[in-house]
Amino acid sequence: MSANTSPEKPTRWSGVVRKTKKALRWTLFLLIVLLGIFIYFKYYYTFSEGYRAGLLQKFSYKGVLFKTYEGELILSSISSTANVAIASEKFHFSVTRGDLAIQFDTLQGRNVIVHYIEKKGALPWRGDSRYLVDSIALRK
Repeated sequence: MSANTSPEKPTRWSGVVRKTKKALRWTLFLLIVLLGIFIYFKYYYTFSEGYRAGLLQKFSYKGVLFKTYEGELILSSISSTANVAIASEKFHFSVTRGDLAIQFDTLQGRNVIVHYIEKKGALPWRGDSRYLVDSIALRK
């Protein structure tokens, strides 16, 4: 019986392979954690929030794959005597809650105040804009 029953001695290369696999696993783990942190801060972290006031010019339900509510508010800094905005800029926003769509439809063409939160990136199912409006009120 010349069968070798003793365990083989680990070679130098098996130790290198084991250490390399361990280093690759840790690198992959760190990359996944960093990717998760990046996605959170880019798409889910609230960068800012506030209010905007202006004329609700446009509100629509659009999209090819994901249908979302999109709106446009005209913010005016100077008004003429005819109550027409002279110097203005547009504020594009998305609405994620479908129950607010009825309020936006009824207030179209009027001066309103909206509350928004801003994310650093837009997701297709949340809308085209980084600004997400969650409430609207008629401006008096």
